[in-house]
Amino acid sequence: MNSKWLRRFDTTTARGPRLVCFPHAGGAASSFLPLARELAPDVDVVAVQYPGRQERFDEPPVEDLGRLADHIAAALRPLTDGPYAVFGHSMGGLLAYETVRRLERWRLPEPSRLFVSGQVPPRDRRSDYGIAADDAEIVAELRALGGTAAVVLDDPDLMALVLPAVRADYRALRGYTWAPGPPLRCRISALVGDSDPVATAEAAAGWSAYSVAGADVTEFRGGHFYLEERLTEVAALIDATLGVHTG
Repeated sequence: MNSKWLRRFDTTTARGPRLVCFPHAGGAASSFLPLARELAPDVDVVAVQYPGRQERFDEPPVEDLGRLADHIAAALRPLTDGPYAVFGHSMGGLLAYETVRRLERWRLPEPSRLFVSGQVPPRDRRSDYGIAADDAEIVAELRALGGTAAVVLDDPDLMALVLPAVRADYRALRGYTWAPGPPLRCRISALVGDSDPVATAEAAAGWSAYSVAGADVTEFRGGHFYLEERLTEVAALIDATLGVHTG
């Protein structure tokens, strides 16, 4: 796997289906390292690396969600030759959905499942989410949602490194408009935290309209970044959904 868009963690040799993971706004591929370790060796976790962060820090971030989906779908072409699923959190959920739309449009094998975490259906997105106009508002929203360590938010030097990517992702979210099209062929699993201010279980149920196979919703204790505290539970759900038998 030689694409700069994809990163596989050196945990242990995986022997099961592949899971392609899409990070949240401002996030990087490494945010899925804990999940990769939890699922190894039964699931082969591949994380998407957006430009402008970690080893791609010197590349300009992409500020258009459609362009990001185009690039990622192209990078995923070689990985659709075997069983695979897709998982996206927050902005990553929306981007994962758009990427799968492209893979299906190109008549490539669809994933067995699309896991959408902490994200409501495109037409139901809150108009006030992701519209922070300046750095102070962005930092305030990041602090409210959690998921970004206070040591980072309180350090001007660290924030200077993080903010360019976050700004670009927020612009991508603001500029995104859902375009009508055929529903997905794969089933959708929506995962939400029970105290998430962005995605409620009721709203996430609307994902059923975006797939001919329907959707299911699972609620976990926690907020927008419930995944950090419910990692074992989420991994168990993924294992069960993909038919992986551990132990």
